[in-house]
Amino acid sequence: MSRLHRGAGRDPRAGFAAAKDCGASVPQGLLKAARQSGQLNLSGRNLSEVPQCVWRINVDIPAEANQNLSFGATERWWEQTDLTKLIISNNKLQSLTDDLRLLPALIVLDIHDNQLTSLPSAIRELENLQKLNVSRNKLEVLPEEVTHLRNLKTLYLQHNALTYIPEGFEQLSNLEDLDLSNNCLTTIPASFSSLSSLMRLNLSSNQLKSLPAEISRMKRLKHLDCNCNLLETIPPELAGMESLELLYLRKNKLRFLPEFPSCRLLKELHVGENHIEVLGADHLKHLNSILVLDLRDNKLKSVPDEIKLLQSLERLDLSNNDISSLPYSLGNLHLKFLALEGNPLRTIRREILNKGTQEVLKYLRSKIRDDEPSQSDSRTETAMTLPSESRVNVHSIITLKLLDYSDKQTALIPDEVFDSVKGNIITSINFSKNHLSEIPKRIVELKEMVSDVNLSFNKLSFISVELCMLQKLTFLDLRNNILNSLPEEMESLTRLQTINLSFNRFKTFPEVLYRIPTLETVLISNNQVGSLDPGKMKMMENLITLDLQNNDLLQIPPELGNCVNLRTLLLDGNPFRVPRAAILMKGTAAVLEYLRDRIPTN
Repeated sequence: MSRLHRGAGRDPRAGFAAAKDCGASVPQGLLKAARQSGQLNLSGRNLSEVPQCVWRINVDIPAEANQNLSFGATERWWEQTDLTKLIISNNKLQSLTDDLRLLPALIVLDIHDNQLTSLPSAIRELENLQKLNVSRNKLEVLPEEVTHLRNLKTLYLQHNALTYIPEGFEQLSNLEDLDLSNNCLTTIPASFSSLSSLMRLNLSSNQLKSLPAEISRMKRLKHLDCNCNLLETIPPELAGMESLELLYLRKNKLRFLPEFPSCRLLKELHVGENHIEVLGADHLKHLNSILVLDLRDNKLKSVPDEIKLLQSLERLDLSNNDISSLPYSLGNLHLKFLALEGNPLRTIRREILNKGTQEVLKYLRSKIRDDEPSQSDSRTETAMTLPSESRVNVHSIITLKLLDYSDKQTALIPDEVFDSVKGNIITSINFSKNHLSEIPKRIVELKEMVSDVNLSFNKLSFISVELCMLQKLTFLDLRNNILNSLPEEMESLTRLQTINLSFNRFKTFPEVLYRIPTLETVLISNNQVGSLDPGKMKMMENLITLDLQNNDLLQIPPELGNCVNLRTLLLDGNPFRVPRAAILMKGTAAVLEYLRDRIPTN
């Protein structure tokens, strides 16, 4: 009975009063289960206020105590568990009462997506609170009482109307995850530097013109998001943040790219949609661990040869700049994604750019070799004439490890093409832009070597088992065919990272793709896909890019928001009504957050 007496000490009305009826909005069975589990979820129940029986769940005698005089082991109401998790999100709450203090054991309080304009002062008494989610409300002021929640680790305040941060906020010394995005903040206090435990800070979509230099004192900060602000410069001290791994500075007014001599762990740098004019060697030479570099929609005129130093780089976005040429050394990087659209490139033919990342890299590598006299002189001697009077470039086989028989408008690949390999190592095959109705059976002869296969712009209606035997395959281009399904045997492609299925006839997301966990990029735009399974997609833990543009999706399942590893999610051109176009324009992170906030909770 000691717990009931503690409750009575806080509220003179507490004690052994009978529980009040909560009505249909909160079923007694739900309360009974909450007393046993310590968790109560009232999300999406159209509540305009929190019923008294919820606040007094651990104070009043439950209704079932008056209905059953012989209690079993599972129905001893006096052994109930204190409520530690309360979810009342997605309702119509305009305020909370000070009765909140009757739940002193709360660890998690989730009240996101309501109409709250303030928080009760009694919130300071929730001394055990570790997670507070007040996102998507109408808060204009964050009460000073929140700064007394010294055990708080997670605080979500995004999508409110906050204009400033209260004094004393730095006292939240255990805070690890803080989201202040989509508010009206114009400044960040220097005292923020005292948040010594903070690992994730989201300041995106505010009105910040500068960041305090003191922010560099956050020695544990790994993720800093300042997208969509008014930043013109970045304090040089930011370059000293040794633990920083992800830095988002998109959609600001930056004219210069910062240098990061101490950010040895930086894995992702997003500075797209700014006014950056120069990318210099000094900007690149310290980015030893960088995996993603986003420079799209700036005013860059060139890329320095020092780009070759970024040996860990996997994704490089240079689209919509003023770049007229690329350094050939770029071809020596192990990129999985390279975006170049919207640049006045004069040194690479459009047909090569249209073939995608791997073809562009191969072209750039070939130009390095072509610059060597001994190789350039022999190019005319390395082509062999086939009976079809088409030519296969033996030079490409020997130096690029590429078997290229593309753009021949042929329905069959001649045996002489495979014979020309003659024991050489082949890692790439390009049979695109032909009239193939089936995959050549002799492709299986290269199963121990080939990692890249391009069969785009053909007339394939099915995928044969021979292709599924290419155990080292990492890149597969099947766009612009007439495919409507993929065979189950493709599950054996355990190294496949990128597959392009755009411009085919798929009506559903191919089931077998869910079972290829190595996939990082799935391009399936311009099909007729009407649905996908977000639960199975969540198992695709390495998926980074998903292009579903121009399909027949009538709705986007909210559970897709749980695919937190997605960096690029493209949904334009589908007939769904939500998310609205305004949400889609904000980018992948905003879409995923929007979807997560709408996941129904039981």
